[in-house]
Amino acid sequence: MRKRILITGASSGLGRGMAREFAGLGRDLALCARRLDRLQALKAELEAAHPGIRVAVRSLDVTDHDAVFRVFGELRDELGGLDRVVVNAGIGQGAPVGKGQFALNRAIVETNFLAALAQCEAAMEIFRAAGQGHLVLISSMSAMRGLRGGLTAYAASKAGVAALAEGIRTDMLRKPSIRVSTVFPGYIRTEMNDGAPAAHTPFIIDEVTGCRLLARAIEKEPNKAYVPWWPWAPLGWWMKRAPLSWVARLN
Repeated sequence: MRKRILITGASSGLGRGMAREFAGLGRDLALCARRLDRLQALKAELEAAHPGIRVAVRSLDVTDHDAVFRVFGELRDELGGLDRVVVNAGIGQGAPVGKGQFALNRAIVETNFLAALAQCEAAMEIFRAAGQGHLVLISSMSAMRGLRGGLTAYAASKAGVAALAEGIRTDMLRKPSIRVSTVFPGYIRTEMNDGAPAAHTPFIIDEVTGCRLLARAIEKEPNKAYVPWWPWAPLGWWMKRAPLSWVARLN
């Protein structure tokens, strides 16, 4: 059992929802995000609801790579080790390439991919030293293909996350005590997409349901998981093979 779980981007959305789910399973939690006040409120909520668990929190901007290594180490020491790290922190909507919004698209790639690499480096150093662990990277169904408009940089960053996870998993083929999972969520209603037109978020599910399914999938420690499996696993298969003009209609 993965008793001690670190989650980045835990102050809202999927990170916060997964924290609630794992707390309900009796796990100790290390929660990181930029908004410390939200983390402290979540810590109070979880410890009140589940008195037997420990919850450690730290303010962390994952684009501060030195801070990632420092904070992961502090949380490992506070909990006496880490058994699972969920690389979840990320940002969303960008702008079409060439429309004068390079800074916005750069921020998406730096946060979603470069910062994910820093988190993986820090987590894997801990796991390699301990000889065990479970690394989870939250990618996206957007990673299946290149997407147009405001999703171009986002889809590229999440494809990078998926490739990063697969590369680390390949490194661990002979070390089964260290597992690496890539999770591809479909549309789950969170603050990030709240208010988006229904036509832009097909098959969307509510946050509580989505996070329950995410935690359930992660507990199985698969190589890859599509959440929810239906319709996203079959749709992902289709996206990889369909003509680009058809895929363009998805966004």
